[in-house]
Amino acid sequence: MAAPADTGAVAAAAASTLVPQPATPHGDLAETLPSLPLETRCPPVSLEAPASVPAMLGGPRQGARVKKPSSRVHGPEWVQALARVDGHGFWLSENALTGYFPDIHARFEPRPDDIFLVSFPKSGTTWLKALAFATQNRAAHPPSDAGHPLRWRNPHDCMRFLGASGADGGMEDEPPPPPPLRSPRVLATHLPYSLMPERIRGEGSRIVYIGREPKDVLVSGWLFTKKTSAMFGLDVQYTLQEAFDLFCEGRCINGPHWQHALEYWEESSRRPGKVLFLRYEEMLREPASTVRKLAEFMWCAFSEEEGGGVVDAIVELCSLGKLKSMEVNRNGSNHLAVRNEAYFRRGVIGDWSDHLTPEMAEKLDRIVDVALRGSGLDLSSPPVSD
Repeated sequence: MAAPADTGAVAAAAASTLVPQPATPHGDLAETLPSLPLETRCPPVSLEAPASVPAMLGGPRQGARVKKPSSRVHGPEWVQALARVDGHGFWLSENALTGYFPDIHARFEPRPDDIFLVSFPKSGTTWLKALAFATQNRAAHPPSDAGHPLRWRNPHDCMRFLGASGADGGMEDEPPPPPPLRSPRVLATHLPYSLMPERIRGEGSRIVYIGREPKDVLVSGWLFTKKTSAMFGLDVQYTLQEAFDLFCEGRCINGPHWQHALEYWEESSRRPGKVLFLRYEEMLREPASTVRKLAEFMWCAFSEEEGGGVVDAIVELCSLGKLKSMEVNRNGSNHLAVRNEAYFRRGVIGDWSDHLTPEMAEKLDRIVDVALRGSGLDLSSPPVSD
């Protein structure tokens, strides 16, 4: 495989023209997407070597083919066989494009007081769900209660994903639908902001977004893919270099990661009362402050009577170490036969340094820096002291 283009040079050349694009209205996607052949909706991707950098940073434009065939040994199909949403630049699976995505655009009915927990995959979704559930339901389920739902159910079983699917990838074989949720509903999604149904973006719904350092997201996603593939008995040859190349191209589920975060960051700047942007790293450093902020944003602020004791109890119950040690998360599994322990690893800041070379880190940092330049968003993390 030919050596990739110098990302720094490409990024520098593209910096002067890199202007964040406004979200494109797409209220008719539910009608148009299913009727179009896949190759019309998005470019073919399975047999071509992807660009060394995203189109937004000077790589081949959407639909363009790279002449040299890929020599990489492909990983699992749900990572490789992605399609780029025409006009938006985000990569989704074909199952999502033909099933889950048009379904929520056509059928989901938002409520004015809906709350959406949004994240890029492997950015702290499980932890955010646990914190939100424990905070919202603390009256019915005190965090110190030995029978608290989070002690015997995985956070993903306590907080639903948006739509009928159990995940934004459009998984099949769903369990029977649970009864309707009472208001205010709290739902999770991995969808980019510009791909959310127009009815959600136009309603009074609130959005909580959790952003994480890109290099940690990359490593966590790669290890998660390998672990879950092994759970299904797949002998997957999926190297870190392959995962890195794809991530740098933005070619991952709901990628590019940096554009995903940027859309919610810009919306939080425009509508701070409706979109709360949290940083995974800040949550780890100041969990109690995060819980208070989350409660106020979710219309369930802590009273003076509750004091700090309830906040501390929620922080303890939802700590990554506590969640990871619970029996249901050590030995349980979900309806997709994915063991719950796959959703818990180290959860620390800077774990990427144990996996990526300095050259890999520098390349990805350059790509992200150019993509976010002028936005005020900084996804990097300060060095972790020993």
